[in-house]
Amino acid sequence: MATFVIVGGGLAGAKAAEALRDGGFDGELVLFGSEPERPYERPALSKGYLLGKDTRDSVFVHSADWYPEHNVDLRTGVTVAMIDPAAHLVTFEGGTLGYDKLLLATGSSARRVDLPGAGLGNVLYLRTLPESEALREAFTPDARVVIVGAGWIGLEAAAAARTAGASVTVLEPQPTALYRVLGPELGEKFARLHRSHGVEFRFEESAAEFRAAGPGSDRVGSVVTTSGAELPADVVVVGIGVTPNVGLAESAGLEVGNGVVTDSALRTSDPDIFAAGDVASSYVPLLGRHLRVDHWSNALNGGKAAGYSMLGQQTEYNRVPYFYSDQYDLGMECAGLPEPGSYDEVVYRGDSDTLEFIAFWLQERRLVAGMNVNVWDVNDDIQGLIRSARPLDPGRLANPGIPLTEV
Repeated sequence: MATFVIVGGGLAGAKAAEALRDGGFDGELVLFGSEPERPYERPALSKGYLLGKDTRDSVFVHSADWYPEHNVDLRTGVTVAMIDPAAHLVTFEGGTLGYDKLLLATGSSARRVDLPGAGLGNVLYLRTLPESEALREAFTPDARVVIVGAGWIGLEAAAAARTAGASVTVLEPQPTALYRVLGPELGEKFARLHRSHGVEFRFEESAAEFRAAGPGSDRVGSVVTTSGAELPADVVVVGIGVTPNVGLAESAGLEVGNGVVTDSALRTSDPDIFAAGDVASSYVPLLGRHLRVDHWSNALNGGKAAGYSMLGQQTEYNRVPYFYSDQYDLGMECAGLPEPGSYDEVVYRGDSDTLEFIAFWLQERRLVAGMNVNVWDVNDDIQGLIRSARPLDPGRLANPGIPLTEV
C-alpha cells in the first residue's frame, strides 16, 4: 500500500487530501499540521470572522468528521522537522514516517518587524485564527489602533477596527495604499475610501519603535514613527507581507527561489515531492515565468491540482491569479497582477470615483489585470480577456454598453 504525506495543515493541504481521495487514491494518507486546529481558511480572519459576522466553525475547510470518514490521518500540532528525499522519510517529534509521494503545503508566515519594543503585548499580526481572535477582542470603540502597512491585511484590519468604532492610523512607507499590488492609481482610490471612514494615513512613513505604556509595562502604549512623531496606541497591527516557509525544502536540497520551485504540474526538483499554495513558486505557462501567489484561490486550486498530479494524472496548473477583498461596503475581485511597471495605461468602465466600476490595466493594449468593484459576474470574462493576450480597444473597454465578451 502506497503512503502519501502532506506537510502543511492549511487550505492547500486539505484540498490536496480531498483531491487524492476523490481521484481514487486508497493508500495511507497522512496530513501533518503544525497548528492545533484542523485546516482552516484564512480570508475570514481579516474579513467576516474579524468583523464578528462569521462563526468560528465556518472557517474550517472540512468538518471534524470528514478526516476519519475519508481515512485521512490528520495529525494536528505536529511539526515535520526534516525530509530525507533519498530515503523517502519524514522526521517529526515522536517518530519517522516513510512516504512514496509527498506534498509541501507549508504556506507562509507573517513577516516580523525587527524594531525596539516589537515583543510588547498588543503588537499583533494577523495570520492565524488565534491572532484574529486577539484582534477581535482588541478592536473596541475606545481603542487607538496603529496599523503598520497599507497592504490588503492592513486595510482589511483598518476596516474592521473602524467598524468596531476604534480610531485608526495607518503607517505606510510607500506613497499610497496598496502601491506594490495595485499601483498608485487604484491604491489612492482605496486610500480615499478609508479616509471617508475616518482612517488617518501617514504615507512615506513607518514605525521606528514601539514604546511601552509605562515603566515596567509589557504592553504597547505608543508608536514612534520614522519622522519622529509619537502616536498613542492601545494595539498595533503589523501587516508588512509574508515569507514563504521554505526551511524544510532548503534542508532537503530542493530548488528554492522565492518559494519552492515547481514545474507547471507542481512537481519540485525531486520527482516524488510536490508543492502547492503560498510556498510554491510554480511555472505558469500563461505568463511564461515562475510565480508565487499568496492568495486564497491559489491555495484552493493549487492544492487540488497537486493532489491530481501526485496521482500521476496529466496536470497543468495554469490559472490567472485571482484575489478578492471586502472593506466597508466595497467588495472587489481582481484577476491578474497589476504591479507597478507591468502596465502603461489604466482604463475605467464606469465612474471610478464611485464604488461601482471596473478597472483595466493594459500593457501595449493587452490586458494585464482587471478589477471589478461592486460589479459582479464579470470576472470570468476579465480572465478570458487576459488569457486571449490580444490587443484591445481602450474605448470599447471603457464603454459599459459593450459586453466584455464583445470587446
